[in-house]
Amino acid sequence: MSASLDGKLVVAISSRALFDFEEENQVFEQSDDRAYMKLQLARLDTPAKPGVAFSLVKKLLAFNHVNHVNHVNHVSHAKHDSATSAPASNQPVEVVILSRNDPVSGMRVFRSAQHYGLPIQRGSFTRGQSPWRYLKPLHANLFLSTHLSDVRAALDAGVPAAQVYPHSAHASDAHPHEVRIAFDGDAVLFSDEAERVYQAQGLSAFQQHEQDKAQQPLLAGPFKPLLTALQRLQQAGTPTMRIRTALVTARSAPAHERAIRTLMDWNIEVDEAMFLGGLPKGEFLREFEPDFFFDDQTGHVDSAAQHVPSGHVASGVSNA
Repeated sequence: MSASLDGKLVVAISSRALFDFEEENQVFEQSDDRAYMKLQLARLDTPAKPGVAFSLVKKLLAFNHVNHVNHVNHVSHAKHDSATSAPASNQPVEVVILSRNDPVSGMRVFRSAQHYGLPIQRGSFTRGQSPWRYLKPLHANLFLSTHLSDVRAALDAGVPAAQVYPHSAHASDAHPHEVRIAFDGDAVLFSDEAERVYQAQGLSAFQQHEQDKAQQPLLAGPFKPLLTALQRLQQAGTPTMRIRTALVTARSAPAHERAIRTLMDWNIEVDEAMFLGGLPKGEFLREFEPDFFFDDQTGHVDSAAQHVPSGHVASGVSNA
């Protein structure tokens, strides 16, 4: 039987988003890929330090461990056959490396993952070429990369994607049994319809527009599919891992109601909602302590990155 990723939460991630390869990347930028390959090969037995998205990946993969233990308990007397080496279908999360690295450097990526106990088995290494085209056959629910052009291409292809800021603060270790993810609203979870009104006509027109359309759900933004997939993972449930989500938006009353009603119409719940009315998001996110935060505006990402792992969703009118 061939392997399948159907029904899984599939996260595709670049090497620099998962591991701290900033020093090696400087060698690449100052020299060439040959020097980079030589350095990575010399450091093959030295595990790379965790990168910005490491905590998010590690916690999501922990859902597999819990499900695997439960599955083994139920089938401990089952006959072992050649299919037992394939990824278990009961494991709900798949993480795949999708990297511009060369295959030689890819060896260090896999060794580093193994060092940290990350069960990552699949990867594509394209030696400088954009790897985004492999997202479709992976049925990826999320793509994280430090390359803005790759993120834009992924978003254009309909895949939730964000440019990881490699110098972001790393996630807190205060919530080892909770995957915490924070989302901006307009142009991320929702379409940029309201944002276009704001940029064209100002705050008062925006507030009136949203108040008038409070009962009309917003169209889906690029990250709605990810939020839906996370809710499915949460509902599947485990005894020791859960997901906690937050909507962190510059909206304020009365524009809050349309956002909440849109989520209700989608039958999606978030655990927290912050309507900040234009206040800087960084300090609020510092208190929420997410494993990752997604926003379409670079100013908000810059503010957030001082405190939490952050990524830029290059979609909507602000990124036209």
